[in-house]
Amino acid sequence: MGIKRRNWALAVAPLALVLLAATGCDSTGAGTGTGTSDAGAKPKAAPSSTPVASVCAKPAAGPAKAPAGAVTVDPAVVGDLAAKTKNSPPGTTFWLRPGKHRLEADRYAQVLPKKGDQYLGAPGAVFDGGKKNQYAFGGSAPDVTIRHLTVQHFVAPQDEGVVNHDSADGWVIEHATIQYNSAAGLMAGSRQQMRANCLRENGQYGLNAYKGTGLLSGLVLEGNEIVGNNTGDWERLRKGCGCTGGVKFWAVNGADVRGNWVHDNRGTGLWADTNNNDFRIEKNVIEANDGAALIYETSYNAVIRNNTIRRNNWVDGRKQAKAGDSFPFATVYISESGGEPRVKARTDKIEIYGNELENNWSGITLWENADRFCNSPANTSSGDCTLLVKKTGSCAKPAIAKPPLYADCRWKTQRVDIHDNRFVLETSVVKCTEKCDRMAVLSNYGTYPDWSPYKGERVAEAITLAQHNSWHDNTYIGPWKFVAQDTSKVITSGEWQRAPYQQDKGSTFRAQAGG
Repeated sequence: MGIKRRNWALAVAPLALVLLAATGCDSTGAGTGTGTSDAGAKPKAAPSSTPVASVCAKPAAGPAKAPAGAVTVDPAVVGDLAAKTKNSPPGTTFWLRPGKHRLEADRYAQVLPKKGDQYLGAPGAVFDGGKKNQYAFGGSAPDVTIRHLTVQHFVAPQDEGVVNHDSADGWVIEHATIQYNSAAGLMAGSRQQMRANCLRENGQYGLNAYKGTGLLSGLVLEGNEIVGNNTGDWERLRKGCGCTGGVKFWAVNGADVRGNWVHDNRGTGLWADTNNNDFRIEKNVIEANDGAALIYETSYNAVIRNNTIRRNNWVDGRKQAKAGDSFPFATVYISESGGEPRVKARTDKIEIYGNELENNWSGITLWENADRFCNSPANTSSGDCTLLVKKTGSCAKPAIAKPPLYADCRWKTQRVDIHDNRFVLETSVVKCTEKCDRMAVLSNYGTYPDWSPYKGERVAEAITLAQHNSWHDNTYIGPWKFVAQDTSKVITSGEWQRAPYQQDKGSTFRAQAGG
């Protein structure tokens, strides 16, 4: 864990209709943005013309009376929820009365559900850690359900989570408000379904989808509002940790991320990092996050479609530009990720289409670090290897210099198809004059380690000209520029369309009015 962004030196349609309300509510009615910036540089989420999951301001109420057969939990009895869970058989339904429910003062006190247990909160039911307890719900029991419950003020350690702390499989979390906790509000196991939740102002992540051993599979993240997370500002505390944002996915095989409102998070909105595969990211509204709207890093095979992506990356992009960094920090950042037919998925490429990108700091960057590969000291993915190589140590001299390892020891940005998107940039809105207007495909000059077979411009030439990365049939409004091969080559749309790049065939370009 702790992935740096780059290293130079080294399925339920009826429910979806219920969840997505075209309310037009902005972030001031659904949570507070927590990003830091220069005065006036941090945007607020604007009213949306796209339906958004505005659930924090008015969460759906739970049952006012205990369902038949449910065990009633009394907020006046400290530890009542944990004790009754322990003393009840698997598959019990628990109904939490209105009021503040607490655990014993021990920091490790927590609820340990049994298989099939269900927890239902009455209107006004709050499970509060009192800033003493680390975890709310833990253990390995599968198929647990939590609905209509507010979970707050737990103090999990860094990279750990409060709800489903141990990443058990098959959990369902719906209509819950998980807020004001340290680290991650929510962890995930395989087949976990998370719908219509408010994940608000947690210290590190709203959701950390990480199991620790093996791949997670079959996640559904639908109709949630994910707002104001990373209140601890971990990137400032641990510079370059790559450990913050609205949602982080680690080694997830198969995820549907749809209809969510991801806004006003400090850092990245959605970040898939290291050996994720088979993602569908669609119909989300992603806006006003300090960093990128979406990072897809050292991962495979995804469809990113029909999202509204606006006013992201103003804080992080402006900060890097002021520091003199010429790298095209983008709002959609595809880093060492691509389509790979040998990895089973619903697609064999990364396809980005039908999205509206409006007034973000830059557009889409396709990047590949020439020095980052399996067994390289410059690999920031904590010793992980690609999904095509079983043993990291096999990526070594002399075998790595020949097929198949020459190709398979790298996460490659390849087979990325970017089409039928609309890119709008008004510099008067973003309040920028340069470096906020980039679309890019590039790498660095390979230098490290001394036994690397990827030295020089090999990777830069491959990602730009030989790995089937394509822009076409897009609409551009505004003063867009393009970066090809390396940061020194900033070119016009005409140069971008001509040989050797031949990008954006069938696309239209129109200068912005005013600004």
